[in-house]
Amino acid sequence: MSDQPLRGRKILTLVGDIYEDLELWYPKLRMVEAGAEVVVAGEKAGVKYAGKHSYPCSSDAAYADLKAADFAGLIVPGGFMPDKLRRDPVLLQLVRDFDQQKKLIAAICHGGWIPISAGVYRGVQVTGSPGIKDDLVNAGAIWKDAAVVIDRHFVSSRKPDDLPDFCRGCLQVLG
Repeated sequence: MSDQPLRGRKILTLVGDIYEDLELWYPKLRMVEAGAEVVVAGEKAGVKYAGKHSYPCSSDAAYADLKAADFAGLIVPGGFMPDKLRRDPVLLQLVRDFDQQKKLIAAICHGGWIPISAGVYRGVQVTGSPGIKDDLVNAGAIWKDAAVVIDRHFVSSRKPDDLPDFCRGCLQVLG
């Protein structure tokens, strides 16, 4: 395996106010290390968002301007950000497009709220923050309490401590 197995591939990750700092930055930097170009998208391009622990992150693009066809996968960090973003029908359609194209959809902690609202978790084995376990089950997902759960093109993890397993799972699905 090359030391940059994702060279020439693009990964999308999301940002918004009160995102979980580690859950955005650790996977972003791990995917860059693997050779991917990572695009950070928020509601608007060029906006600086503050993380839950005050670490800033600027959006490269507005997710409304992006297409799943241009990316190998989507990584959804947690924090309080997903609760707001899950209300945007444009973002939810983008997530459904990733699902229809069988591309990576990876969510950690409260990030699972976005695939829940997109309606793509029915019958999928997942994990997430224990705080959203009921939401996952009520959305038709099959709950597992594990550091990482991989089911087809879906990868999920519970919390920042699971990030090494989460990133290995993302890399596995991305091939």
